[in-house]
Amino acid sequence: MTVVVATAIEHPTLLIVAGFLAGVLGGLVGIGGGILAVPALVYAAGLSQREAIATSLAAIVPMSIAGTIRQRRYGNVRLAEGLWLGVLGIVGAAVGATLADVLPDRVLRIGFGLLMLVIAAQLLSGVRRERRAAATDASPTAG
Repeated sequence: MTVVVATAIEHPTLLIVAGFLAGVLGGLVGIGGGILAVPALVYAAGLSQREAIATSLAAIVPMSIAGTIRQRRYGNVRLAEGLWLGVLGIVGAAVGATLADVLPDRVLRIGFGLLMLVIAAQLLSGVRRERRAAATDASPTAG
């Protein structure tokens, strides 16, 4: 096992902005920081897709702790459900890390991109459903 202590960051400002935005978005809408962190680590730090995925996993831990502490103060954390997700996520992460280690970098990059497209499509579909429901509720025949 090789441990890399430091890496030459090609675009440090981009990496700083991405790290900050990953934290903001994680706390704001609960997304994993990997959505921003992985591409930033690939393009700003010059890491391979595999290295970016692994590094982003390490970055998620402190972001998750900070966000969870704040959200718990607001009374928004459902601890039992979160712990179940976490325990099952440990198993899934082990399986995913094993797959990431054997899949080619290009396959990982394409898979990541496809996942982002699916997430975007689902988010947009939910917005359209909400608009239709609001329009139905506001119509004179809806009551």
